[in-house]
Amino acid sequence: MDFILYIFTGASVGLAIGITGVGGGSLMTPLLLLFGFPLHIAVGTDLMYATVTKTGGAIIHNQQRSVQWQLVALLATGSLPAAAFTILLLDLLFDSPSQYGHVITTALGFMLMLTSVVLIYRNRIHMIGNREGATAQRWVHKHNARITIVMGVFLGVLVTLSSVGAAAIATAILAIVYPQLSALKIVATNICHAVPLTLVAGLGHIYLGNVDYFLLLALLAGSLPAIIFGTRLAGLIPDRILQPILASTLLIVGIKFTFY
Repeated sequence: MDFILYIFTGASVGLAIGITGVGGGSLMTPLLLLFGFPLHIAVGTDLMYATVTKTGGAIIHNQQRSVQWQLVALLATGSLPAAAFTILLLDLLFDSPSQYGHVITTALGFMLMLTSVVLIYRNRIHMIGNREGATAQRWVHKHNARITIVMGVFLGVLVTLSSVGAAAIATAILAIVYPQLSALKIVATNICHAVPLTLVAGLGHIYLGNVDYFLLLALLAGSLPAIIFGTRLAGLIPDRILQPILASTLLIVGIKFTFY
């Protein structure tokens, strides 16, 4: 019965990812905690789930030539070493997962709240990114490579600790720093960067013993077909209905974990 429940959970989250483009870790990790899995197992398993799930999307986007590989490289320059360093610190500073549970809980709550804010103000973020004549935008354009690497570091640390926020937050960053990019190219670049980031972070959690393979198999069995179906449904459900619901849910859950 548990296996069937986990398949259904994977399918539900996969459907949400297919429809909205975000919400994978933001939904999966809290759900796994609700099922009673320890925090470190929920985060580690979700990272490997995200790696496999997003690889398919990355392959399709690459075939469509919508990926900006130079930006993927800049983000990865910051995020991959940061993810590896975060795992190393957890291994060196703590003897067991129970000792760093509060660190993960705080990071999870923070990222859930930040993701919800990004979703709520996504349109305004895009407007900021499109103000070509603004002084701030000129400064951002001048230093865009450095900013991208720094934000990669930020994502590497927090995604490794929480498995949350890579899609929504990275999309917002790219929209502001590179306003000339189309939405398709931003999404494609974000997905392709998420694959190596979640892989490095996930392998680190495998090393720490934080991945449940039985759970991972069940989640993937449900999610992979559901993502395809959800992608086809995306054009039928208004974004103005889905995004506020998702953002409100993440904000409430984020507040709960931050003050857990």
